[in-house]
Amino acid sequence: MDLSTDVALVDLAPVDKVKAYVALTKPRIIELLLITTVPTMFVAKQGVPSLGLVLLTLLGGTLAAGGANAINMVIDRDIDRLMERTKKRPLVTGAMTPKAALVFALSLEVLAFVQLWLTVNLLSAVLAVSATAFYVFIYTMWLKRRSKQNIVIGGAAGAVPVLVGWAAVTNSLAWAPVLMFLVIFIWTPPHFWALAVRYRDDYAAADVPMLPVVASMERTAVEILVYTVVLVATTALLGAVAHLGAIYAVTALVLGLIFIAGAVKLVQLAKANKAAEKEAMRLFSYSISYLSLLFIAMAIDVLVFSPK
Repeated sequence: MDLSTDVALVDLAPVDKVKAYVALTKPRIIELLLITTVPTMFVAKQGVPSLGLVLLTLLGGTLAAGGANAINMVIDRDIDRLMERTKKRPLVTGAMTPKAALVFALSLEVLAFVQLWLTVNLLSAVLAVSATAFYVFIYTMWLKRRSKQNIVIGGAAGAVPVLVGWAAVTNSLAWAPVLMFLVIFIWTPPHFWALAVRYRDDYAAADVPMLPVVASMERTAVEILVYTVVLVATTALLGAVAHLGAIYAVTALVLGLIFIAGAVKLVQLAKANKAAEKEAMRLFSYSISYLSLLFIAMAIDVLVFSPK
């Protein structure tokens, strides 16, 4: 890994320096990961897990995800400066050296593993750090610049937090968390491809083969629709396997039908050769709400129907 300082460093005030290190961790992405972790813990407990366990699990998950995101920025700093969406990231602007960023990232990973091991359990610690390894070595270093399936396979890293949450409560895994993992795994391609439609010129400039760059808008829209349909079917199966009740079932169905309708509209616009970028961004924004509300519905369902 090249750690040479390839941009001029800037002299920042201490507060701005701290903000730059926080930005390395991509806090907005971490928020979504944590939103899926807590409801998973409710389902695993079939009730309300202890507040202390929830906070400790979230702390470890935040440290691990933050470290992974920071390593990603170190590796991708060359292409980040080519893309409008990422050109203000800390390593592009010279807020710190790549070596300093990598030391920070690895320190977060060590802290995450030790903290989860000592305060939660070893399984959750191993899962959290394994997600980082997958994200860095499989997605960032191997697939991202080489395959149009990059986000399809690489998205597995973002699905691991549900396994961490389940393991934190039960110190084991089961079919229910595996299906939760699959929900996020299948959700990731339509979610990210919708965003990539908006930034396809950026990815093309950086020679990153995201699907909207290497395929037509119609092909991209059709694949988004296919994954969305499979996603909705998987959420129905999850309800049965995890013994979730009517609140989850109705919520999953309604949210899923809205998601499918948005994907169908995107396909129609693409086939008619009409501008589909705005619709893609609406679908991207909805996909975030979709996942959040789906997992919140799981927790509410457990609170209402669980015998515990």
